[in-house]
Amino acid sequence: MSSAHILLLEDEGALARALDRRLRRDGYTVAVCENIANAKLAARRRRPDLAVLDLRLPDGYGLDFLDWLRGEIPDIPALVMTAYGELDDAIAAMRLGAVDFLKKPLDLDALHRVVADALARETPGTRSACDTPADSAPDTALIGNSAAMRELYAQLDRIAALGTGEAPPNVLLTGETGTGKDRVARLLHARSARGAHPFVQVDCAALPQDLVEAELFGHEKGAFTHAHRARRGLLAAAGEGTAFLNEIGELPLSLQAKLLTALEARTVREIGGDTERAIGAWFVAATNRDLAAMMASGDFRQDLYYRLNVLTLHLPPLRERGDDVLALAEHFAARTAERYGRPVPRIDAAARAAICAYAWPGNVRELRHVIERAVLVHADDVVQAAHLQLPTATPAAPAGFEAGATPREATPTLADSERRLIERTLAETRHNISAAARRLGLSRGALRYRLEKYGLTED
Repeated sequence: MSSAHILLLEDEGALARALDRRLRRDGYTVAVCENIANAKLAARRRRPDLAVLDLRLPDGYGLDFLDWLRGEIPDIPALVMTAYGELDDAIAAMRLGAVDFLKKPLDLDALHRVVADALARETPGTRSACDTPADSAPDTALIGNSAAMRELYAQLDRIAALGTGEAPPNVLLTGETGTGKDRVARLLHARSARGAHPFVQVDCAALPQDLVEAELFGHEKGAFTHAHRARRGLLAAAGEGTAFLNEIGELPLSLQAKLLTALEARTVREIGGDTERAIGAWFVAATNRDLAAMMASGDFRQDLYYRLNVLTLHLPPLRERGDDVLALAEHFAARTAERYGRPVPRIDAAARAAICAYAWPGNVRELRHVIERAVLVHADDVVQAAHLQLPTATPAAPAGFEAGATPREATPTLADSERRLIERTLAETRHNISAAARRLGLSRGALRYRLEKYGLTED
């Protein structure tokens, strides 16, 4: 929906100009308004497809404008921009039908993704799971065609089809940091029958310890110091949509029992309240921690683990995705060049080999940062291996390498050591390429590159 018309209500000039530039670069037309009065005139002059609005405005409150806009154009999607201290206002905006909110300071990549998600939705109740999924936008799609990713796509579609009814099965996303668990959660939401309803992300590791309970479950007015008004918690704010509990392993043990009760009873009791509030959201949780080990150490409740772990979707690390790493590198290079108005660079052969050879412990997130830095720091239209600034790893000493040997006897070249290590690992795994790559901490593509480099065969 690149021809969509967006109404942008923001009174801070520099931010409004930055948002306007990014939205226009993405192909949208934009009406920028600095106050509510002008925004009303603009909305009447041309019906917007999406409203993006701040809450603090010179002539009023953003929620008042949103309420007015709902009366004029009932089905228009809206996004609100909010600082951390205005989270309760964002929840109030979602009561008025806002589909999502953007946290300040704004990430322009997040703006692109959230706007695409909002425009992909239709009026609540009319969109099916197959209609215009939000992941059709380039920044929200998963990239890769490896066997591991094809299996992930199939599982994702199967699980998304289950996100219906009053009590859909809970989903646990597992995988190393940087593998894209938050993106998969959004895709599950967008592809499910709940895609027209709010997607509320709860970052358990980012919430202040003394505010976690109030943020999750809500509170009544006067329930504690500074509780000047009642507010609904994030679990209830998701409505009939999806509540994504990111980094669930960081949730304090003291609150895990209360979350378990909410998951089982599908109700929450706000702090200071005496009644239960029903919740209809689909619960999706994610972690990069070993919850089984945390259970054994007493840091994670066993009953909560089994309640969350009804359906599990494991995201493969980048080193197990073969040539996907090159497709992702080219995607990030093109996206970075487009964002900053530069020609799309070519990744030369040496850089491609280095990308394949590196194990990427930070996974897709690390790859994105490396490619962005290479494109931005170096003005060349070719990304070279030196531009990547990848760390080099020293392989383990091969069999027969004794610490007490003389220098001439015990100091093979780095290439000799690497070749011997690969040969030994291939022999131990009976030339199973996948098993050997895993043991060496490499992707299949990286191992194949080394086999070719050293004149070894896969037989």
